[in-house]
Amino acid sequence: LGHKVGFIGKISDDRFGDYVQNFFENEGIDVSHVTRDQSGASLGLTFTEILSRDTSSILMYREGAADLKLCPADVDENYIASAKMLLLSGTALAQSPSREATLKAKVLAHKTGTPIVFDADYRAYTWVNDEEAALYMHLCAQGADILMGSRGEFDRMEALAGLDGTDEASAQYWLGRGARMLIIKHGKRGSAAYTPKGVYQVKPFPVEALKSFGGGDGYGSAFLHGLLTGLSVKQALELGTASASMLVASHACSQDMPDRAQLDAFIKEKKAQYGEHVTGPDNE
Repeated sequence: LGHKVGFIGKISDDRFGDYVQNFFENEGIDVSHVTRDQSGASLGLTFTEILSRDTSSILMYREGAADLKLCPADVDENYIASAKMLLLSGTALAQSPSREATLKAKVLAHKTGTPIVFDADYRAYTWVNDEEAALYMHLCAQGADILMGSRGEFDRMEALAGLDGTDEASAQYWLGRGARMLIIKHGKRGSAAYTPKGVYQVKPFPVEALKSFGGGDGYGSAFLHGLLTGLSVKQALELGTASASMLVASHACSQDMPDRAQLDAFIKEKKAQYGEHVTGPDNE
């Protein structure tokens, strides 16, 4: 989508690590803050199987994963200060020392005035127990500017807050604590975006789905692209839901991410067929 992107992370010190670094470099991602693990940790391994349009099987091996070896010392204040936005993933909170590195990045972003986006990205197999997930996801969400997740992920990060599990309660809670926006996803039913000025309802664009995963990454990247390029919240949400729809209709994930021209063409075509897909305030 044309932005300068950098990654703070830890990879294995082997040919698999070489592959990841080369892939990032070929995509134009800055890897100056990607470091090599020296403890013998391996990359996580994932197998996916598309069983039907609605069902996919995902098998992951995450024991001793190199990305969770990221240390606080690997997180540089000047690098965070140079960014227009810091994206934090809930997966990085699942184990130490990656957990502490993520929280350090959040503290430094507050110090340097870098806006924070927290993508809950809850994956049960990476966590020791539900209590740890609830605690650390809640801590990371506090003070973030934009929160993104499914309804279930918001329930997880709010488990210690005693909320009633509704979008309205989530919006009141987090907006009241300084968040600028919440994106709450409801799968096939679409998503909702809450801001201090109102709520946006987002319907997915109709497609012939091939798989049930990959849409979340497309949604997040295209939506944030819209915000970074100065689009309205409505327009950014259109880009996000368009990217998600396009990705569930394709076999691959990262390699099938649409560019801006493809997104715009898709939106134009689908709106001509089905009308508007985002409703909400017009003044943001």
